[in-house]
Amino acid sequence: MKNLLTFLFCVLFSINQLAAQKDFITAPYLQIGYDANPKNLSLLWHCADTTSEWKVEVKTKNSWINSKNIYFNKVNIKNYSPFVVYHATLAQLESGIDFTYRVSKNKKLVFESTAHAPKTKNQNYKFVVIGDIGALTKNQKKLANIMYDLNPDFVAVPGDIVYNSGLIKDYTTKFWPIYNADKNDSSGAPLMRKIPFFASVGNHDANDRDMDKTPDALSYYYFWEQPLNGPDYKEGSPLIPMLKGNETNKNAFYTAAQKAYPKMTTYSYDYGNAHWTVIDADYYVDWTNKDLQEWVKEDLKKAASAQWRFVMFHQPGFNSSKEHFEEQHMRLLSPIFEAGKVDIVFNGHVHNYQRSFPLTFKPDTSSKKEIASTTKRKGEQVGGDWVLDKNFDGIKNKKPKGVVYIVTGAGGQDLYNPEQTNMPNSWQPFTDKFFSTDNSLSYVTIEKNIFTFKQIASSGKVVDNFTIIK
Repeated sequence: MKNLLTFLFCVLFSINQLAAQKDFITAPYLQIGYDANPKNLSLLWHCADTTSEWKVEVKTKNSWINSKNIYFNKVNIKNYSPFVVYHATLAQLESGIDFTYRVSKNKKLVFESTAHAPKTKNQNYKFVVIGDIGALTKNQKKLANIMYDLNPDFVAVPGDIVYNSGLIKDYTTKFWPIYNADKNDSSGAPLMRKIPFFASVGNHDANDRDMDKTPDALSYYYFWEQPLNGPDYKEGSPLIPMLKGNETNKNAFYTAAQKAYPKMTTYSYDYGNAHWTVIDADYYVDWTNKDLQEWVKEDLKKAASAQWRFVMFHQPGFNSSKEHFEEQHMRLLSPIFEAGKVDIVFNGHVHNYQRSFPLTFKPDTSSKKEIASTTKRKGEQVGGDWVLDKNFDGIKNKKPKGVVYIVTGAGGQDLYNPEQTNMPNSWQPFTDKFFSTDNSLSYVTIEKNIFTFKQIASSGKVVDNFTIIK
């Protein structure tokens, strides 16, 4: 009897999966939303047509509440069959609880899931930070399973969301099947339907801007819904370069991206008792620009009431790996982070794990070259003086003096410089920990004034841990 029930369950599960595949190109997944409202989440899904009648409901206590705000973006890009990205707002969620939502198509229920509502300042929470992820590797999938078991409230991605060029097809093969799977197994996990991911862009997400050569590039702007509260800059500015290509291909991109372009690469977001400043650190951005620097300063000033302040961007300023060592342009913002009382800076780009000593840094600007808004900035080194807090160990001494810089770019891609793991003489003086013999993720728990960090390898081993107490 037990075997029969198991067989019937598997049959029904398979039927439901097939039905869902007919209704969706990409099943529903959660985002933090354009408005950065801590009481709301956004729900997105992809399908083939706009003729169906969709309905989204959230269960509140014993009743179902309709989402009144459902709209879509049409994506009609050269070399791709047209499809639609639907958006719905899950509003006024009861903070910190698990809730259920469901999606109906033409009055037929086609999807249902539980999810985590955002936490308040007075609630404990946990999250994962993991960069350089969409590579379709065995360890990427292992880490997705570990994330699922950790049951975080959200996942933050410091760039290089998908390889190699942020294309639609990259998401289709290397991202959605792993992070929005129908079940937790060796192929992936049902993460994004339960918790939101938010991200900064990396070079593999945003550098391809020739719509003739890669008309399906920059799909980040189609698939993510993140706050639009960043600097208000246009194409051709110090923040955003001009698109290339013929007018037809460029206009197809503009139509699909709608209001997400070009603002959605630099923004801020409050979750629980923490403020996140998310920055576009790609080579085309001129971070010597005083107006851009001023935006970061003002954003951190607005976070005065936040107990924790985190900054996230892709290219690390402080890196001991031989790969990308010379890309130091983001060091220029270190004094701003220090003045803004930033606790942790999370980076990716370098495919390993590194943790700095708590540090303060004074850039040497006496012979600073003018930085052009170009992609040819990979050789830019920024000298200066740092002060390191080597008394902090995160075990006995839990009060750092300075900013801790974490590189967590080992989320799935091939690892950089594993030989340096056991060669501390090859590390820069500011580096405290270096691990590159396995892919890994960063796992953080926040209990009011206590920040607890673990770096977990794809093997399940904890390879670093520390605590900060305020």
